[in-house]
Amino acid sequence: MPDLTESITVHSPADALYRLVSDLPRMREWSPECTRVTWSSGQSSGGSSVGSGAGPAPGARFVGHNRAGVVRWFTFGKVVTAQPGRRFTFDITFGPVPISRWDYEFTPTATGCESWTDHRPTVLKLLFRPVFGNRAPRNAHGIHTTLTRLKTAAETTARA
Repeated sequence: MPDLTESITVHSPADALYRLVSDLPRMREWSPECTRVTWSSGQSSGGSSVGSGAGPAPGARFVGHNRAGVVRWFTFGKVVTAQPGRRFTFDITFGPVPISRWDYEFTPTATGCESWTDHRPTVLKLLFRPVFGNRAPRNAHGIHTTLTRLKTAAETTARA
């Protein structure tokens, strides 16, 4: 069972929404903690999936730069699943330690639908809680904020 799951209905085609989500350098526009994403390998031509049609392939690697208050950190990511218009999944690690799996699933409906799931190993939570506290409420807020901002961006683009 995932730690956090949230769904949001987006009035945009699933393919268009996929292009936004898989364009990881743009994640800083939506996430309250992500400040930058840089590709290490396997990105689409031009370093962005927007307009390229292909997006990153499974195995593509990236570095995420994050901030919460005065605390800054970076993580390493690897694209696991890249199925345009259907699913985009990536794993996040800090060095050799698995941190989370982000899973965006797009279920086409009359208006489009996106579901995001966050998986975090229990052992990790136990190890990091003394240092970082209980991040569950912050993570839930971050997921909600990210999805809401993605929805706004996708629907604004769809109307243009």
